[in-house]
Amino acid sequence: MNRRSAARLVLAGFALSLLGRSPAAAEDATLRIGYQRSSALISLLREDATLETALKPLGVSVSWHEFTSGLPIMEALNVGRIDVSADVADTVPVFAQAAGAKITYIAQEAASPQAQAILVPGDSPLKSVAELKGRKVAVTKGAGSHYLLLAALKAEGLPFKSITPAYLTPADGRSALAGGSVDAWVAWDPFLSAAQIQAGARILKDGTGLSAYKRYYLASDAYAEKRADVLTLLVAKLREAGAWVKANPDAAAARLGALWKIEPDIVKQANARRSYRVEPVSREGLAEQQTIADAFRGEGLLPRPVDAAALPVWDAPSR
Repeated sequence: MNRRSAARLVLAGFALSLLGRSPAAAEDATLRIGYQRSSALISLLREDATLETALKPLGVSVSWHEFTSGLPIMEALNVGRIDVSADVADTVPVFAQAAGAKITYIAQEAASPQAQAILVPGDSPLKSVAELKGRKVAVTKGAGSHYLLLAALKAEGLPFKSITPAYLTPADGRSALAGGSVDAWVAWDPFLSAAQIQAGARILKDGTGLSAYKRYYLASDAYAEKRADVLTLLVAKLREAGAWVKANPDAAAARLGALWKIEPDIVKQANARRSYRVEPVSREGLAEQQTIADAFRGEGLLPRPVDAAALPVWDAPSR
């Protein structure tokens, strides 16, 4: 065989290999993860390339895509721009489901009710949630903190219209509280701990007995159906990272503080309130998701009723 014939055979073989490799297979070689700056466990995995190392034997690389909040992450999942989301607050999947997103629960961080709370200035005369009646309260619309406010008012027999909401981002909410333009602010960690430690804000009521405040990891329906091997490794690494954070509070606070540009003592307090226990999602465990959906629907914030248990739940393969 001469050199020209050999070259033709090599080119032909290369062309056949390209024809045999579907675009979907090429895409599956990269796990695309959507996250927020505050995504603690994903931030740790991203920093030390733990996930890339674990996925290398599967021939899978990782690409990271940062978003400003949870709902844009759900939209990106739905349209196929990413495959998996980092942790999002319990309310986020509810709104995404109401919008018709094709998403699947793959894991959750166990309840952390103390990681969000209603705050007032340190010198505020307010002593109870009931005293919020007629007051102005800053809250991030649609966030887990929004549901906490609804639940806290309901527990006191007060409708949401009994307060004047100021729908603000966490940064603007803190500024409004410090400047006196609102009487209270509903926040979650690490914003909650930062306001306490740096500004002397006082907790009026946290989520204990009102809101479990679970955080969920999700995947697109398509990815959950075809890449159980990747998701199994991802969830295992998240579980390991969560256990490490709880076992090493000082080291975890130092690492996350450096990533987030926040003082380690704030991060340490915030981490103490988070469970970081990564576990499977069960349909029975979605009962509060239904309560959240019904509460927001009652306030006219959801376009249609939502059956929280109808969203797919990924079952990890048994080993």
